[in-house]
Amino acid sequence: MSRHYFGTDGVRGLYGGPVVNEEFAARLAQAAVQWLKSGGERRGLPHGEQKARRGSDHREDAAVGRVLIGRDTRASGAALEAAVARGLSAAGADAISLGVLPTPAVARAVRASGARLGVVITASHNPAADNGIKFFGPSGVKLTDHDENVIESFLAAAVNGGSEPLVHETGAVQAYIDAALAILPAGALRGWKIALDTANGATCATSPVVLRALGAEVSGIGDAPDGQNINAGVGSEHPHGLAARVREIGAKIGIAHDGDGDRCILCDERGQVLDGDEILTILATHAMTQGRLVNNTLVATVQSNLGVDAALAAVGGRTLRTSVGDRYVIERMLRDGATLGGESSGHIICADISPTGDGLIAALKVIEVMLATGKPLSELRGVLKKFPQLTAALKVREKKPLESLPRLTDEVRALEVELGARGRVLVRYSGTEAKLRLLVEGQDDATVQAGIARLSDAVRAELDVL
Repeated sequence: MSRHYFGTDGVRGLYGGPVVNEEFAARLAQAAVQWLKSGGERRGLPHGEQKARRGSDHREDAAVGRVLIGRDTRASGAALEAAVARGLSAAGADAISLGVLPTPAVARAVRASGARLGVVITASHNPAADNGIKFFGPSGVKLTDHDENVIESFLAAAVNGGSEPLVHETGAVQAYIDAALAILPAGALRGWKIALDTANGATCATSPVVLRALGAEVSGIGDAPDGQNINAGVGSEHPHGLAARVREIGAKIGIAHDGDGDRCILCDERGQVLDGDEILTILATHAMTQGRLVNNTLVATVQSNLGVDAALAAVGGRTLRTSVGDRYVIERMLRDGATLGGESSGHIICADISPTGDGLIAALKVIEVMLATGKPLSELRGVLKKFPQLTAALKVREKKPLESLPRLTDEVRALEVELGARGRVLVRYSGTEAKLRLLVEGQDDATVQAGIARLSDAVRAELDVL
């Protein structure tokens, strides 16, 4: 069954539009509670806890318990939070506001506290005019496609009503900070200069606190949120400012988050940007050499460069691939017992520490490798030899089914034959934006440039590109 509202990372869109508004937020929250009452929350729990909850009474009129709500710094967040609280209370849940904090801090709080559900009001790396809602189950893990389909099935009966007896709790921020501080020894970053871009988002009050507490001298950008400037020319989507700051102050590393803090993009000491593939390869190959990569396995998406597979294979490891979306990575990690996975976009999941992607944890783990090896980031990144790759994102008026586009389909098949085993082609719609994403990877730059041009021409011939 196809989902109508959920994309690859929750429900997302323009605030005040047909989906992201207070009325729909209240109904969606109410539908999520109905999903809880149907027993959907048992997915992802340890077997023993599943059995215990299966034996409990999930009657429709039973008290639901605590649901935690977090949000990023968008101006629309408070109104959507109040609407979500109304929907939760109307369905019998206790709505608990954790305030502004990173998405991974909400996931951690859900898992640590035994809450029934987590709700994060965020549009991640999107502009301030957008907002969205995503859910975490009681294990702190994002819901599956099936879970979201079930929630959507309850929407028709949901109503926009109820009061908003919202209880505020502040302890989740400090608990998250304390957990991050435990990754490195006290004072481990004494003498370090670090450039930090918090995207005017949810990490403004967490990442700099952790890095300074570990002894670092932190030079911040994107650290003055006003409700309208989240991701505005800063953050993981715009690392040029971070690169300049690294060079300006002579930093050992630059760290950039997105608006809700579940992504990490780095800069080395020369001001050169590292993407998620490079971060994953550094962490995975180092763990392999230390005998600490669980099941010798890294989980990545089809978007990641083939060089990641080659680098890990060279030290005896393997790479498993999933569809694009960090929750698909997490599902595969849980299924195969892996503890490290992520995406080229910078979602990095260290499952032994966090149940979801966490930009701060990823950065600290890379710093841990730098400390252990004594090598600068510019040298560590050399472990990944990327295959030539180009991507394009074309904004489209309508997401027509790809199978209904014969010229594009024929071009993809022809390129796949030409590239063979030394390359690949990926064409997919964004799950969160009205964009068609193209990727061509091959043996040389000329081949991939020509491939992207051919695909782009085919798209423009069959779709209304804006």
